[in-house]
Amino acid sequence: MLSWGEIVYGAALSGVGAALLLVVLLRERRPSVLGTALVAAAAGPFAWNAILRHTGGDFFVDASIAVFPISLQDTGSGVFATALSALMLGFGPLRAVTARRLALAATLCGLAALVVDIYLY
Repeated sequence: MLSWGEIVYGAALSGVGAALLLVVLLRERRPSVLGTALVAAAAGPFAWNAILRHTGGDFFVDASIAVFPISLQDTGSGVFATALSALMLGFGPLRAVTARRLALAATLCGLAALVVDIYLY
């Protein structure tokens, strides 16, 4: 079971990671987009891990693949981050862009949350 400190730490790293991925891979520079991505990519894993903590969910069994030890808990963080990023960016600062660009941005946010969750906490 993750402590509240670990949940907040992981969420913060996920948000920063998402913003960095958008800067590096999508060349995004607009503060509104980066800020929204940061908040969404942090709020998704925070919500998922808070749900697991509240319900006592035990999804912390890592796969036996040494280089990619993913668990259902890690997957949930990525899914929640992707979904929330798609909603917040799509109804917010990226509402006028192509669906492809929005989907790519949301996917990068989810990927950041997933990788942070697997390797950094």
